[in-house]
Amino acid sequence: MVLLALFLIAVVLLQSGKTAGLSGAIGGGSDTFLAKNKAKSWDAKLAKLTKICGVVFFVVTLVVCVLSARL
Repeated sequence: MVLLALFLIAVVLLQSGKTAGLSGAIGGGSDTFLAKNKAKSWDAKLAKLTKICGVVFFVVTLVVCVLSARL
């Protein structure tokens, strides 16, 4: 569970923020169409991996709770 939790933390921290803020509005002219699509696909993969890892973490936690209650 500890390794799964650390992996989940790492995946969440690897995701980029949803808003670029003021610096993105000022310096955002250098982004190209291909760079934006590449970033979106990478972010989409990380978002999907985060959802999967979260569900697996939840299920493992429930299993550990049920098994520990029986002992």
